[in-house]
Amino acid sequence: MKLLAISDLHVRHPDNRAFVERIEARPDDWLVIAGDVGEDVNDLELVLDSLGPKFAKLVWVPGNHELWTLRREGEGAPRGEARYARLVEACRARGVLTPEDPYPVWPGDGPPTVIAPMFLLYDYSFRPDDVPRERAIAWASEADTVCVDEELLHPHPHASREAWCHARVEATRARLDALGPDVGTVLINHFPLRRAHAFLPRVPRFCIWCGTTKTEDWHLRYRARAVVYGHLHIPRTHVEDGVAFEEVSLGYPVQWRGRTKTLRQIWPRPA
Repeated sequence: MKLLAISDLHVRHPDNRAFVERIEARPDDWLVIAGDVGEDVNDLELVLDSLGPKFAKLVWVPGNHELWTLRREGEGAPRGEARYARLVEACRARGVLTPEDPYPVWPGDGPPTVIAPMFLLYDYSFRPDDVPRERAIAWASEADTVCVDEELLHPHPHASREAWCHARVEATRARLDALGPDVGTVLINHFPLRRAHAFLPRVPRFCIWCGTTKTEDWHLRYRARAVVYGHLHIPRTHVEDGVAFEEVSLGYPVQWRGRTKTLRQIWPRPA
């Protein structure tokens, strides 16, 4: 029994949708889907309905794309927390674990380990120390970098995406603090937990839309055995402080063609 992971499926692209349909069944294993499945609840349902029968359990966390409210949806479309709640509802209707559900203890081999899906967003703190918060977006714009979230990801009813991020961080911290001191974790978030991991050599100033420094020490504080994230479209495995950090993105077709496109094993750690 294994915990596998992938993110950034972006199934609006036909080649990505075909990739999802070709994923082989692993009926004894769990699969983490770490955000950016698509751009609305229909994309999410398509992926869950395709992959759900192939795995023992699915675990989902939202990316920024799922939270977009597209122009074509009109003024009455759900935004912010209401949109997130609709996505959670679609998952629960299919028995998929979300950040709103109790954290399960891994039922397979290994020491006691809690699987912790999280939804934390970002607060523009992944910026150089000499760039004040009020200049963060202007600083990114100087390099012709502005995330589409600024137009499409609405934080309602929060005052800002930053405020929504801080509310999510506080609520998640309280849940993780309540875990027993002898229990390890697999922490799952769409965005990286550490500023140094928001490494984007082609668009370096995009980093401000990639996470929050409030989670810098969470891999140690919560005894992580592994940390799973996506968002960057740069899949890699690296180890810090004895913890495996796994960026598990598929990405857009031009990014993954020619790559070995296998699901990443997260837990138990492969030899």
